Formats: sequence, C-alpha cells, structure tokens
Amino acid sequence: MKKLLFYTLLILTTAPAVAQKDVQAKAILNQVSQKYRSYNIIKSDFTFTVDNPAAGVKETRNGTLTTQSKANKFKVDVYAAGSSTDLEQEIISDGKSQWTYLKKDKEVQLTNADNSGDQSFNPAKLFSMYEHGYKYVYNGDQKIGGKVYQSIDLSPENDEKTQFFKVRLLIDKVKKQIYSALIFDKSGAKYNYILRSFVTTAAAPASTFTFDTKAHPGVEVVDLK
Repeated sequence: MKKLLFYTLLILTTAPAVAQKDVQAKAILNQVSQKYRSYNIIKSDFTFTVDNPAAGVKETRNGTLTTQSKANKFKVDVYAAGSSTDLEQEIISDGKSQWTYLKKDKEVQLTNADNSGDQSFNPAKLFSMYEHGYKYVYNGDQKIGGKVYQSIDLSPENDEKTQFFKVRLLIDKVKKQIYSALIFDKSGAKYNYILRSFVTTAAAPASTFTFDTKAHPGVEVVDLK
C-alpha cells in the first residue's frame, strides 16, 4: 500500500486516446480552474481506494490535502487504515523541495520538487493539470446521492511515458468543484480519490509546506537531490 500510494500521488494521467479536445469538456474544466485560482489556500479531506485485482489488493485510506497553487505548494497527509487522525505518511512541497515522510520507518526522503508540468501529478495543480499535455472528453451527467456530476475523461497526449491511460473526473455541476478522480492504470488496477470537503478559509502558515526535522526526533533524512 505504501508504494502504491506514493506512486499514485506523484503521477497522474488519464482516458483512452481521444481524437481531439472536447469543447464542452474544456468549458467545464475552465470553470473549475477559474474558481480554484480565485482562492489562496484550499484544504480538502479525501478518501483514497486502491483496487488491484492482479496483486489481490483492495484498501482504503483517508487523508487531507492542503494546497497553495499560486506558490506551487502542497501538503498531503495520509492516515492509517480506518483512521482519520493516525498519521501514516506525508508528502510536502514548498515549490522547490519535496519531503516524503514515512512515520513507521522514521524516514523522510528529500528530493527536488517536480515543476516540469509534463506527466507528473503536482497536487498544487490538481484543478488545472488538464491545461497541458492532456486530451479530454465530456461523457455526460451522472447522478449520485441526489447530486448531479459532470463526467470528464482525461488522456495523456503522449501515453508512452505514463503508467496510466485514463483519469475520470466527476465534477459537481452546481459548485464546479472536483468530486472524484478515478485513475485507470495500464496494469488493470484502479485508484479512486473522493474529495469529501472543500474549505477555502483554512489557515496555512508558511511552515505548513516544509518538513521540520526538529519536530520529528530520530527521523532519518535521505537526501536524494
């Protein structure tokens, strides 16, 4: 689960080869990114499920994502199975450096932040990642629990460099917010993120987006820069 989670948090791609970019899909995605860009800080609680039949794995984790897209900063907290408070791992970026912290292993890996904008998934760009390197198509509306969601498939323009072939986004039709992202891996595995909350008034000091080794006594820093 540990490797699968890091893998899917750091790489995101999407839908089967689409002949062209869908005008209606683009209009919807533009509304989402325009709304997102109007906020400084966004904090979302999410549920992540991995379903990998080949490996016999089906597990769910809860987590919290905090982003400051204008500064390209983010923090992802992932909790142990069945918990929303017992921290299992963190991925933090201040836009220049990235820390991947494994609590159980008492280890944090330090790398350069990936700002290439190609086929890597930067959580700080979650709501605008479609703008570069992707094709997209609108699938129609879908009703879940009394709410209507707009379904859009994204696909990488150069899927030879990716491990995923499709991401299916469900977007709240009224709020213009992403509700879920279902990632289809070429191996047959599926990874589903559901955003359970969307808070734009949360406080996030600069220290939120850096890893404080002093606050984690005994942690081993593995510098991979």
